Amino acid sequence: MPAENVTVRAATVADVDTIHRFAVALATYEDAPDAVTVTTETLARDGFGADPKFGAVIAEQGGRPVGFALYTFNYSTWTGARGMFIEDIWVEPEVRRGGVARALIAALARDCAANGFKRIDLHVLDWNRARGFYERVGFVQMKAWLPYRLSGGALSALAKE
Repeated sequence: MPAENVTVRAATVADVDTIHRFAVALATYEDAPDAVTVTTETLARDGFGADPKFGAVIAEQGGRPVGFALYTFNYSTWTGARGMFIEDIWVEPEVRRGGVARALIAALARDCAANGFKRIDLHVLDWNRARGFYERVGFVQMKAWLPYRLSGGALSALAKE
C-alpha cells in the first residue's frame, strides 16, 4: 500500500545533519547509542564527494524528513550484476506503519530496476519486529548464510601479517 503524502528523494549534502540524526536514533534503538562515531563532515565527504562511498534516500512527509535508507553497492559473480546493500534504514516512530519504509524500499527497487541491478540485501537483528515487514514486501531470510565480520583489533592484527 502506498504511503500517503510521502515523497522519497535522493539525499544531498544538505541532508548530512538529518542522516547523522537518524543514524544516532537507529543506534539508540538498537541499544548502541555510542556506536555512531561518524561525523557530518565524514558523511559529506564520503557520500557526496568526488568518489561517493554510499548513496542515501530521504523520505519526507509534509516537507519534513521522516526516514532514510543508506546503501552501498555489491556485485554478484553469479549474476554478473550489481546490487544494493541497505546498511541502515530508519523511520521515525510516530510515522511507522504508515508506508514510509515501504516507500523507501520501493524507491531503491525502482533505482535497481532502472540500472539493471539484480538484488537488494540487508541484515536485520533477530529481535527486530520489522522482520515481518521485510518478509511481507518480499525479502527472504537467507537461513543458510551467516553474517561474519572482521573489525577492530582483529582486523588490525590480521592486516599486520
